[in-house]
Amino acid sequence: MLNWANQFNICCLLDNHQYNLSHHRYECILAAGSLRSIRAKAGDAFNQFQEFVDQDQDWIFGHLGYDLKNEIETLFSAGHDSIQFPDLFFFVPEFILQLDESALSIGTYREDSQYIFQQIMDSNSHEHTGGSFQTEVKSRISRKQYLDAIEQLKVHILRGDCYEINFCQEFYAEEVLIDPIAIYHSLGAASPNPYSAFYKLGDKFLLCASPERYLKRTGSTILSQPIKGTWERNPTNEEADELNKNLLLSSSKDRSENVMVVDLVRNDLSKVCQEGSVKVDELFGIYKFPQLYQMISTVSGTLTPGISITDIIKATFPMGSMTGAPKKKVMELIEQYELTRRGIFSGTVGYISPDKDFDFNVVIRSIMYNSSSQYLSFQAGSGITFYSDPETEYNECLLKAMAIKKVLEGSQYF
Repeated sequence: MLNWANQFNICCLLDNHQYNLSHHRYECILAAGSLRSIRAKAGDAFNQFQEFVDQDQDWIFGHLGYDLKNEIETLFSAGHDSIQFPDLFFFVPEFILQLDESALSIGTYREDSQYIFQQIMDSNSHEHTGGSFQTEVKSRISRKQYLDAIEQLKVHILRGDCYEINFCQEFYAEEVLIDPIAIYHSLGAASPNPYSAFYKLGDKFLLCASPERYLKRTGSTILSQPIKGTWERNPTNEEADELNKNLLLSSSKDRSENVMVVDLVRNDLSKVCQEGSVKVDELFGIYKFPQLYQMISTVSGTLTPGISITDIIKATFPMGSMTGAPKKKVMELIEQYELTRRGIFSGTVGYISPDKDFDFNVVIRSIMYNSSSQYLSFQAGSGITFYSDPETEYNECLLKAMAIKKVLEGSQYF
């Protein structure tokens, strides 16, 4: 399907990778081509977006960039950005393909579905291969700069400016010519995650292996599943692997981070939900992924009647797991200490259905690529509290970036 979709200037594949998780509606859904679209910068983006959503009962796919924070709060962004995704982009697709274990459903506005199916089958013969040259992956921030920044952030925490902050660093490569589909398939093979996405917007690509859901609406129910808490797996030793799982579950630092973000999400959802309806469905859930164990909690609520999608997003975005608490102050500190503008990273990609339900991921564990500038980027971060050890946090960032580095090194691009 992806080979076929790549002929279009705009496409979006959302893939669950057959995780048997609750709350999933689709195993794999693909949108290709654009009947109409909206591209907006922070400033008046949400008004334009709401008008776009309200036009008719269509499927809508797209993304919200982290820097929409500047419209939600009185903030700014001045960091380096070589990928250049717009702050907000959504489109009504020409084609919708839904795939599960037993069937492929094709929705189209212009072509016979059988003809599209034949095109998809014919496209499967196309080979995606890697390059043979070598290039260097660099860090935007040095190890010393990172450790110094963590110490400074702990000073902010000590004097009460914030309680927890998500601090990220960028890894990048320049003058790189890649095949995004080949890289996405390699990333999916190495790190198949339930909120994965291949997202193409002209010359900009997001290759996403996210394990985290930002927000899902089903009728009057809204649900968020923040991740805070990470532990490396040992898949070659079952006993050691089980020990690592239990170490994460009992880690006071990780539990503390998770509780903080759960409280933040509860507060955000309470702004748009009926009084008394917001609840924690699961606290400290330990979920197994190929390289990592993650601590995930689930928070849900019943929406207040008449609440719009922009009301919901403005109350909850950017997501607490990628910011910290209190949210506005930590976003100011992120702008002060991080060297790279986040852009689509720690934003969200997803869909809105014709009945106005929606599901959005958290853009983490992702490669961003601009084919015009031949610039490749990926970011990794961790939650910083007063008890954080800078060396441990630095190593956690490297651990989270490990799957991407392995993919790039194994692809023959690097």
